[in-house]
Amino acid sequence: MTIAVGAHLPEATFRITAEGGPVAKTTAELFNDRKVVLVGVPGAFTPTCDRNHLPGYIKHAAEIKAKGIDAILCTSTNDAFVMKAWAESTGGKDIVEFIADGNGDFAKAIGLSFDGSGFGLGIRSQRYAMVVDHGVVKSLHIEDAPGKADISGAEAMLKSL
Repeated sequence: MTIAVGAHLPEATFRITAEGGPVAKTTAELFNDRKVVLVGVPGAFTPTCDRNHLPGYIKHAAEIKAKGIDAILCTSTNDAFVMKAWAESTGGKDIVEFIADGNGDFAKAIGLSFDGSGFGLGIRSQRYAMVVDHGVVKSLHIEDAPGKADISGAEAMLKSL
């Protein structure tokens, strides 16, 4: 079942890169004490994610944060090392927080995973963006196809804030 507006995010553990290697961060640690935009993508470096979805959040980060958002987080079903490389390659390292959901546990828990095995991708996250205020989903924008970044893109998010 897909998470709904008004629901609390489920507990999950993400990985972020830090000096010395990946560090575990729980949903509570990342979301409970702030208002964030969470962007979910199927895969780092994939065409739509890399060219269309994430760049808008990097470009419009200051405008989004000016609307009362404390941070922008991007999650994908990649490992922390891939997420770190993607953060560096996009120039988003100090603008967006990149959090790895390597096994897709969070994507599954919120009902937004899909099986990309037919394309050699395994379990992936659907493309979405949500506003999360102290762990509670305030808005949710889910794309109807993995190759689109229209309703979950930064421009659409800005209009909804």
